[in-house]
Amino acid sequence: MPIRVTAEPTFRDVLAGSDRAQIGMWVCSGSPLVAEICAGSGLDWLLIDTEHSPNGLESTLSQLQAVHGYPIVPLVRAPTGERVILKQLLDLGAQNLLIPMIDTADQARDMVAAVRYPPHGVRGVGSALARASRWNRIDDYLAHANETIALFVQIETTDAVANVSEIASVDGVDGLFIGPSDLAASMGLLGQQDHPDVVASALRCIRTVAALGKPVGVNAFAPATAERYLAAGASFVLVGADVAILARASEKLAATFIGRTDLAGPEVPRLSY
Repeated sequence: MPIRVTAEPTFRDVLAGSDRAQIGMWVCSGSPLVAEICAGSGLDWLLIDTEHSPNGLESTLSQLQAVHGYPIVPLVRAPTGERVILKQLLDLGAQNLLIPMIDTADQARDMVAAVRYPPHGVRGVGSALARASRWNRIDDYLAHANETIALFVQIETTDAVANVSEIASVDGVDGLFIGPSDLAASMGLLGQQDHPDVVASALRCIRTVAALGKPVGVNAFAPATAERYLAAGASFVLVGADVAILARASEKLAATFIGRTDLAGPEVPRLSY
């Protein structure tokens, strides 16, 4: 007899069962090795990005396999809400999806339909061939697939901010995630995600969504900004990224040992050897 397996708890389940905010980081390198290192960090969740990172289906699959078994929850950010792409990500075993650039409740409802099988949605049926069902080793996968998937949508424009209550109220949307960088660009403040107006819009969204009883997350690399969002009711926050950590740490080495003060590290005199 084949081994019978069960699906992992979703991020929806983790958020509902936690008495504190969940702290995570981006995994953008495309490397399963880096993803596994980050999975053992002690953080709560990882966001494997396929929108702005060199990730395709194969590398996303490898990273999901690399982090499996560690006490951390992986989310996968899709490059777009296109149905075929979402179907492929689901079939390779991504249980938690984040869909970028959702501006309206109708778009959010389309995403709910895309991740659910008929008659509740339009997801294509190929589970017997897919890691999602562990090749039919998860008992009665088709009947319970909706329970194994969590859907999060991203608020990144002024239109989305205006419609945030309606988006948060869509049945089947398990949480919202605010992207301050694109929101800043939408507000005419490109590159100024910590601008007071951007922060104020993000805070308004956090308070609105939290009051509706839905989990709400946000990206915030600046510790003071992250703390502000957490205090406002954010239930999950990204506070770093693998590639950014490597970039800043390597620059600090250059500043410390070579005196490269043109890099983003402390100004340290060049060492003598």
